[in-house]
Amino acid sequence: MSKVTPALVKELRVKSGAGMMDCKKALTAVEGDVDAAIDWLRTKGLATASKKSGRVAAEGLVAVSANGTTGAIVEINAETDFVGRSDEFQALVRGIASVSFELGGDIDVIKGAKFPGSDDTVESTLTNAIATIGENMNLRRAERVSVEKGVVASYMHNAVTDGLGTLGILIALESEGDAARLEVLGKQIAMHVAATNPESISVDDLDPASIERERTVLSDQARESGKPEEIIAKMIEGRINKFYQEVVLLKQTFVIDGENSVEKAIDLVAKEIGSPIKLTAMVRFAVGEGIEKVESDFAAEVAAAVSS
Repeated sequence: MSKVTPALVKELRVKSGAGMMDCKKALTAVEGDVDAAIDWLRTKGLATASKKSGRVAAEGLVAVSANGTTGAIVEINAETDFVGRSDEFQALVRGIASVSFELGGDIDVIKGAKFPGSDDTVESTLTNAIATIGENMNLRRAERVSVEKGVVASYMHNAVTDGLGTLGILIALESEGDAARLEVLGKQIAMHVAATNPESISVDDLDPASIERERTVLSDQARESGKPEEIIAKMIEGRINKFYQEVVLLKQTFVIDGENSVEKAIDLVAKEIGSPIKLTAMVRFAVGEGIEKVESDFAAEVAAAVSS
């Protein structure tokens, strides 16, 4: 049987929003498995989070670049947010983004390409920047999207300068309609994605494991009500549909008008411009997303340095 440690209880409390004692009970019930404990808490109606939320701690910048039917987005990490404000680091990130725009999202291909305006490769330029700036840096991820006809729109939240910031989004809309109107719609959808962080574009491309996990939790919750199975089945389907409205982009309520679903908002613009519109790609990069940085006790470090 796995031991329930204070560290596990703290981790579960941060991820679930539940009380300390409830977290301890949940971990005890599932033998220390944090993910299973989150489901246990949700079944009991004690967790406030609907999904595991990782601690975001790494620093750096996201760059977005979009022009007509093509867009690229990259994330470069550094150790401190101070570096992200430096002209040298910003030029590095912007240069790597332009390489991704030309060559795509394969990290190895990008690293082996020439850095703009230099005979050095991107990898060598990054290594030199590490030596010059004095912080570890990493080209973490990159992606390029395009459409044959239509637009790729971009949005940067918390921008530090044009095209650079901490949260970037690309939206690809396929259509033969007016490009200017598509650009406006694409940016609005990108702003929506920045705010809601959907898991998928449509129900069809939602991770089946995510659906099954949700269905299991909802089934356990419904059966605790003691209602007949036929009523429970209807309850589960209703709650699954609500789940879709929370995590699927096209099913979410469009934050721009607060009334229609994103899917309906797209249909309305399609009628306006007289051409079908298909949302073919959604990319959302937040700096440090999913990377856990080791926390340090600064006071303890100072005390240790003084006593050594």
